Amino acid sequence: MTGTAGSIHHMGNAIARDSDRPFDLEQDGTQNLTRLDSKLDTTKYLTPTSDIVALMTLEHQARMTNLITSVNQQFRRAMSSGTLQSSKSSLDRAVEQMVEYMFFVDEAPLHEPVKGVSTFTATFPRRGPHDNRGRSLRDFDLQKRLFRYPLSYMIYSPIFDGMPAAARDRVYQRLNEVLSGKDQSAKFTHLSAEDRQAIQEILHDTKPNVSF
Repeated sequence: MTGTAGSIHHMGNAIARDSDRPFDLEQDGTQNLTRLDSKLDTTKYLTPTSDIVALMTLEHQARMTNLITSVNQQFRRAMSSGTLQSSKSSLDRAVEQMVEYMFFVDEAPLHEPVKGVSTFTATFPRRGPHDNRGRSLRDFDLQKRLFRYPLSYMIYSPIFDGMPAAARDRVYQRLNEVLSGKDQSAKFTHLSAEDRQAIQEILHDTKPNVSF
């Protein structure tokens, strides 16, 4: 892993020298590396870096994909078996888990700025979409949290749009309850009034089929 994160400790670049003791990791000299030449022969790879910001983004995207897939499957199974109404409680729990992750509930705060070593931090936000003020859910913060506007950009993904309408409508309902301020539960207190308004405005301009 390449990039700087100050005193924030990560497990990247740690090596288990003894295969019989895989949890005994050598962690000296593993933090705040901008090059990996001292760790391995980088000429064997397409790029000599492993950008910390790109890896953090990939981690979010992979988990978000898994949650969307799970909600998708649960709703389709209930629909095919005719148990959509009787399964409402379990389906609501699955949607809630997904919505919490979309809003970065329980995201570990960044106590110091994180900086990558590639062009990813600049190129990723350019992919948009952007609202009429140039804002995007892909915009990074990297000072206190990963993204400036804490709602997952995966809301634009084909896999999200491909969910059954019943699932999508329920997700939109929960998003609206949180963003409008109707839901003021403790788990969403990391979202300021400014955050909620900005996210609503971005969605209004960039997600035409959003149902609120």
